[in-house]
Amino acid sequence: MNQTSITIVLLMSLSDDQKTIHVLFIFFLLIYLMTVFSNFLIILLVVTCAHLHTPMYFFLGNLAFLDMSYSSVTAPRLLSHLSTHRWSISLSECKAQIFFVIYFVASESYLLASMSYDRYVAICRPLHYSQVMSGGKCAQIMFLVCLCGFLVPIILNSFLRRLTFCGPNFIRNFFCDLPHLFQISCTDPTINFIVLLILGSVIGSIVFIATFYPYVRIFRAVLRIGTSDGKSKAFSTCTSHLTVVVIFYASLTFTYLVPITSNLLTLNQVLTVIYTLITPLLNPLIYSLRSKDLKAALQRALHIHRLHPDTATRR
Repeated sequence: MNQTSITIVLLMSLSDDQKTIHVLFIFFLLIYLMTVFSNFLIILLVVTCAHLHTPMYFFLGNLAFLDMSYSSVTAPRLLSHLSTHRWSISLSECKAQIFFVIYFVASESYLLASMSYDRYVAICRPLHYSQVMSGGKCAQIMFLVCLCGFLVPIILNSFLRRLTFCGPNFIRNFFCDLPHLFQISCTDPTINFIVLLILGSVIGSIVFIATFYPYVRIFRAVLRIGTSDGKSKAFSTCTSHLTVVVIFYASLTFTYLVPITSNLLTLNQVLTVIYTLITPLLNPLIYSLRSKDLKAALQRALHIHRLHPDTATRR
């Protein structure tokens, strides 16, 4: 039987009501603008403020870049669908969106693991911190994070080429995601599911352990500190990162553990919105609220702008 390959993928609309669509457009537009602004502000402060030129804030600046980039893979397209009421995307654009979503998620997980190691060295090996986490070492770590981020999407994309798509061309999500794309394949995607499961289990477990095991060592070291002030200061240096890590893995886990069924479709959409749009906004807010150095840098920048508005404008 002849099968015609599809070139357009239809996405699921978030609502059929026009007033709801307008409200959602404004809501998601504000979230996206706040995400870009807050993450860009952190990058700007880390680059321009000399006292933020430390490994912790170097990694934080890169985390902000990944969050901003990840949000930009899905949010602008979603806003376009909401404004034009056309919930379609070409198959090639759909595959490209999947590639970059996986890349930024993988890179962020590697970066969070690197930040855990940075906190471990700072608390458990403070005398060797400047040597172990030198500027050159941090740059090498970040290079490996970006390079290894391509590993998973390249492997999955190579196996994706074996699939053919001949209809139906409708997926139950507002953006392209790999499990949803498998469901509209007219080729048996079992091999692809197995590869995805193996990569997710092996690499995910390694990164998960690498992220949380340093905190086991950190907690042991902190508990040996005699004074309560010392314990409080030690915990305060890693609470922001630990909060971001918990939110990242919790949202990722709930998004992909909830089965894609008609009964749980609304819940799945809500979890997907939180994971793709809300989480990149929460990360800079968490660090900004808990980091005294970041708040001081922001206050100093605002104070300089008020004192020298003409100079700030010329710059």
